[in-house]
This record gives sequence, structure tokens and C-alpha cells, in this order.
Amino acid sequence: MSSSFPLSHGLAAARPAVRRIGVQDLKAALSRGVDDFLAMPTHVLFVVLIYPIAGVLVAAATFEQNLIPILFPLAAGFALIGPFAALGLYELSRRREWGLPAAWTDAFAPLHGRSARAVMAVGVVLALIFAAWLCAAMGLYWSLYGGVTEPSVSAFLGDVLTTPRGWTLILAGNLVGAAFSLLALAVSAVSIPLIIDKDAEAGTAIETSLALMRENPGPMLAWGAIVAGMLVLGMVSLFVGLAVVLPVLGHATWHLYRRAVG
Repeated sequence: MSSSFPLSHGLAAARPAVRRIGVQDLKAALSRGVDDFLAMPTHVLFVVLIYPIAGVLVAAATFEQNLIPILFPLAAGFALIGPFAALGLYELSRRREWGLPAAWTDAFAPLHGRSARAVMAVGVVLALIFAAWLCAAMGLYWSLYGGVTEPSVSAFLGDVLTTPRGWTLILAGNLVGAAFSLLALAVSAVSIPLIIDKDAEAGTAIETSLALMRENPGPMLAWGAIVAGMLVLGMVSLFVGLAVVLPVLGHATWHLYRRAVG
């Protein structure tokens, strides 16, 4: 009989219940994330080593191609694709929680088996959000500056910080970026951890994440602010700080999922 139900009914029935969470849950998730990081530093650093390196390479490529205005949107985009980049960290936290082996090779287990397609589907959604953000950021820049490019980072920063069009770019850019970040957070807050934990379909996982945002708008906005603030701290050290920030956030996201999803 169940096979005769429409697909949407099946997805609705399969979606786990979400719980009400508060500030204490966010604090507990961060605390558990730090605990996991300290317990598995070697594994975690291997998994996230590529991200600080990638950040430096992106910055270098930007300078070489004289695309200085896109540097900040590219750096800010880490917050949009971070939930996918951290999938190995979710798996390591899951294994530690269940007392399973947690070698660095185990971090890539979600990329095999039935869950791989669902994980990749969520990754594609996040990549599309990231691409849309870059297009919006460059469109905003071109609308204010035309085809003009500055000869150096210092010249660009000087214009942005001291001219009306620069102030407009800062204000409008942050508002647009916040909108894209909110969308990415709603889509991915717990979707990939749910796929890893329950082998859920991508649609079910995303709907669960959206439901969590609807049920807990205040705490989830606070969580987004925490993530953004920690990523900024990681980036100001030429991305090197991400070697600590990313694993802590990745592990903490797993524990937030465990507290928020039934």
C-alpha cells in the first residue's frame, strides 16, 4: 500500500522530527566540537589542510588575474560551501560517538555507498548558491564601478573605505551576502549530517534542515552568526586559522545535529 503513495508523501513521512533548541544547545555543540578536535587533531588537520592552502592559492590567482574586487566574495564563499567541505569531520565525530575506528581514511566513507549521491546533490545545491553569490557580487561591483579595476589591493581598499560608492558597495554587498548565507544555512545546517547518520535522501535531508530553521529561527540565526564570526577569525591570518576553525565548526555541527534532530 505504501508504494502507491505519492513521492512527496513518502518524503514527508520519512523526514525526522526537529526539536526546539536554545543557546545552551549551541554552547554544548561548540564544546563537544572542541573536544572532538582535541581528541582527533592529527586526523582532522589532514582532512582540512587543503582548505587553508586553497584559500592562499585562490588569493594568489586573484592577484595575478587582476580580479582584486572578487577576492572578498571568494573568501566569504567559504561559509557557503563549508558544510560540504566538512563532511569528513561529521563522519569522524559520528565514529567517535559510537566508539568506532576513526582513522583519517574513515573520514571519506560518506563518499562511498548509497549516501554518496545524496551528499553530492546537497553539494551541488551549495555550489549553485556559491556561484549565484559570485555573480551577484560582481554584478553589484560593475554597477558601481563599471569596468574600472584598481592597480593594487591598497588602492582598492582606499576607494572602498573613503568614497560614497565604496560605502554603498560595503553596505549592499554585506546585505546580499547575508541573504545568500541565510539560504545556505537553511539548506545545509543539518542536511549532510542527516545523510551520513540515517542514509537519508537529499530532498528529505534538505527539508529537515529547512524545518529546523523554521522551528528555531532565533537560535539558528545565532548559530549562523557564530559560524560567520569564527570563519572571519580564521581568514584574517591568511586562512591559516581555518586549520583550527574549520574542524571545530565541523565537529560542532555534527553535535548540533544530534541535539536538534530526532
